[in-house]
Amino acid sequence: MTSRPLAVLLATGVLALSGTEEKGFVSGDGQLTLRTAEEREEPIELTGEGLEGESLDLADYRGTPVVINVWGAWCTYCRDEAPDVVGAAAELGDDAQFVGINLRDSSAATAMGYERTFGVEFPSFYSPDGKAMLAFPGTLTPNSIPATVVLDAEGRVAASIIGRLPSRATLVEVVRDVAEESADG
Repeated sequence: MTSRPLAVLLATGVLALSGTEEKGFVSGDGQLTLRTAEEREEPIELTGEGLEGESLDLADYRGTPVVINVWGAWCTYCRDEAPDVVGAAAELGDDAQFVGINLRDSSAATAMGYERTFGVEFPSFYSPDGKAMLAFPGTLTPNSIPATVVLDAEGRVAASIIGRLPSRATLVEVVRDVAEESADG
């Protein structure tokens, strides 16, 4: 993997965000963790229901990097980072698939209101009980919100950002590096 993500972090600065969110969650500081291909474990297996009741399966997106964004409509930092996540999805287009995991919202209607407000066009797992987080042992905990995980083309965790994204550019560069690595590998 090249050092571009680190250069982007240095150029854009890493936000030091931490604090107690509503509903007992503590946000991370937005630190980027990268895993080399050798450090990656088995592909993430996650199936469930989307906000509109549709079936979702991460395995359907294998062959391209997948960006998982963990969010809740109630989460202040999630609302703060939403324009960066949506912007990165638009910039990357077909080079990556974006999928959300919605946590702790009392109704899918509340979550869909958040999506309309921020122009979120990618699907999201609806996980009011937080069980979807169990698919990411060693990467996410039940209180990892917001969080962003980048899976490689094989569905393995290649990178994670726990807390608010440092910047849209950071996410775009990480995904491009993961995609490039897959193309070279």
